[in-house]
Amino acid sequence: MTLIVQKFGGTSVADSSRIQEVARHIRFTISHGDTPAVVVSAMGKETDALYGLADEVASRHSGREMDMLITAGERKAVALLCLALHDLDVPAVSFTGSQAGFITDSTHQSARITAIRPDRVREALEGGSVPVVAGAQGVSGDGEVTFLGRGGSDTTAVALAHALGAEMCELYTDVSGVFTADPRIVPSARRMSEISFDEMLEMTATGCPKPAMRSVLVARTYTMTLHVRSAFTWEPGTLVKESAPEAETLEAGLLEAETLETGKLETGGLEARSVERPVISAVTHDITEAKVTLQAVPDKPGVAAAVFRRIADMDMDVDMIVQNVSEEGVTDISFTVPRGDLSRCVPSLEELIVEIGGRGVTSNNEIARVSLIGAGMKAHPGVAAQMFETLAENDINIEMINTSAIRISCVVNENDMEKAVLALHSAFKLDKPA
Repeated sequence: MTLIVQKFGGTSVADSSRIQEVARHIRFTISHGDTPAVVVSAMGKETDALYGLADEVASRHSGREMDMLITAGERKAVALLCLALHDLDVPAVSFTGSQAGFITDSTHQSARITAIRPDRVREALEGGSVPVVAGAQGVSGDGEVTFLGRGGSDTTAVALAHALGAEMCELYTDVSGVFTADPRIVPSARRMSEISFDEMLEMTATGCPKPAMRSVLVARTYTMTLHVRSAFTWEPGTLVKESAPEAETLEAGLLEAETLETGKLETGGLEARSVERPVISAVTHDITEAKVTLQAVPDKPGVAAAVFRRIADMDMDVDMIVQNVSEEGVTDISFTVPRGDLSRCVPSLEELIVEIGGRGVTSNNEIARVSLIGAGMKAHPGVAAQMFETLAENDINIEMINTSAIRISCVVNENDMEKAVLALHSAFKLDKPA
């Protein structure tokens, strides 16, 4: 029997009928010879509702009490799912994060898992019961309930799969897998059958909302294959897994080169087709960031350090950073921060620029980031040129550029975002089967 961890998101268990449907699927899994351990998120929009209630009763929120409040949503969901399983004569036991052995640091609202001791979960499995674990929560070393943050149930599931030695971690959601672009913007976006950990990480870092980036990091660290799939159609989705070894990639490239010359494989007479990975796997977009520019600051050692130390001390994430070429001893420094942090970022930097010298601070919250993701671009020069040409042909101005080995990101005006995504998806033929 194969041990798998199945995680069900909030939309999957949004109401009583959905919970019953999930229970039937778990029974189906057991009937086909697999042994499931289950992780569940809070029902539907319950987490949002709990945050809303906190806003109604208080203007200031204690991190400890917020963790106690928010984690109640998952505890409710696991109990209801166990009741639904019992009604189907499936033995099941619910566990909070702490009961399941999730030890975290003491950072409220965004705790990190430091250890997992799933003894009680193993006992339930060995006793023939389905363990149903509350996602996104644990207990700190000093005994306080902690919340892992938004998307934390994905991380709970992947970490539990590793700790139990599971074969795979299935992440059930309201979409049928990972797509080459957001289908709401690109109707021809194609569901991918598989994608590498590195590509998935780049996608989640540049706007793809599911699965949660922290869960992909854990999966890559422990080589835990993920299966992102729908809890509404139950069809096979997208496998997120370790990429093929270099030797296999090289062999595939040589085979393709031979077959492209003849158009057919000599041994089998089959029509030639590409056996390499696609150059580009997906186009992603993100409209959650704002651009900040420090104008005409001194171009000397220590200035950039002072700027980004100030931002770090405010506990803000910085993404894209561009420093212009120095002219007459001064330079501009531009970077992006989450839009929600802009209102406190700019005033603080305006104070700093008085200390370090400079013309001023400007900001723009009407930007979008559009990114190309693909492991194949490492071996194919010209991807950046084609991306920039495509944007230029569509009269889309590029404000900032940032790259990694398998990603190229451009900041454009927010009004141009949809046009850019559509144009790039078409230019790189992502609607065609791989």
